[in-house]
Amino acid sequence: MAFTSLTFILLSSFCFILQAQAQAQAPAPSSGDVNLTAILVKGGQFTTLIKLLQDTQQLTQIQSQLNSTSQGFTVFAPTDNAFQNLKSGALNGLGEEQKVQLILYHVTPKYYSLSDLLTVSNPVRTQASGREGSWGLNFTGQGNQVNVSTGIVETQLNNALRQQFPLAVYQVDKVLLPEELFGAKSPAAAPSPKSAKSSPEIPSVGKTGGAPSPSGNGAAERNVGLGVIVGIGLICMGALF
Repeated sequence: MAFTSLTFILLSSFCFILQAQAQAQAPAPSSGDVNLTAILVKGGQFTTLIKLLQDTQQLTQIQSQLNSTSQGFTVFAPTDNAFQNLKSGALNGLGEEQKVQLILYHVTPKYYSLSDLLTVSNPVRTQASGREGSWGLNFTGQGNQVNVSTGIVETQLNNALRQQFPLAVYQVDKVLLPEELFGAKSPAAAPSPKSAKSSPEIPSVGKTGGAPSPSGNGAAERNVGLGVIVGIGLICMGALF
C-alpha cells in the first residue's frame, strides 16, 4: 500500500514537471496575428482611412513591422465623418508623398495606453518625424479623458478600438492635420521699399531746355536799356556837330 502511494506521488510529480516544461516552451502569441484592417473594419466607420492606408502602402508596412517591433505602435484612426468634414479639396490637393506623411502622422512608433498618454513628454514623436519639421503630437487631459492636439486641430480620443500590446488603436473624430502640411504658409518677403524718388532736378542756366534764372533775366534787361540810352546820346551829339 505504501509502495502504491509512493508510485502515485512520483508519477504525479513527473506529469506536473512535463506540463510545466511544455508551457514554458510554448511560443508566445505572435504580434503578426494582430490585423489592423480587421480592427478598423470591425469599428465600422473607417472606410476612408483603410483606403488611404492601402493606397499609400502603409498598411503593409505597419503589418510587416508589427512582426518584429519591440516598442509596438499606436494608431489614431479618423472616422469617415472626420475626413468628410475637411475643407473641400484638402485631401485631393495633397501629392502622393504628402498623403504618406499624413498617414504616418497618425501613427507613433511606440505602444501607448491611455494612461501612458497622460504622462508623456510632449511633443510625442510620430512615424512622420525625422523629416523637415517636428511632426509631433501633444497630449493633455485628466482621468479617462485624453485630448490630442496638432497645433491646428484638437480632438478627444473617444474610443479604444484596441488597447493591447503591441498595437493600440484609438478613434478620433477629426483628421490630425500637421502644421508642416496645413499650417499657415510663411508670408512672402515684403518687397523692399523703393528708394525715395529724387526731387526733380532744377534746370540750371546754360543747359539745353533749362529755364533761365530770374537774376539772369534782370541783368539782360538792364544791359539792353543802357545800350539804348548810349545810342540815343550818340545820335544827339552827331546832330549838334
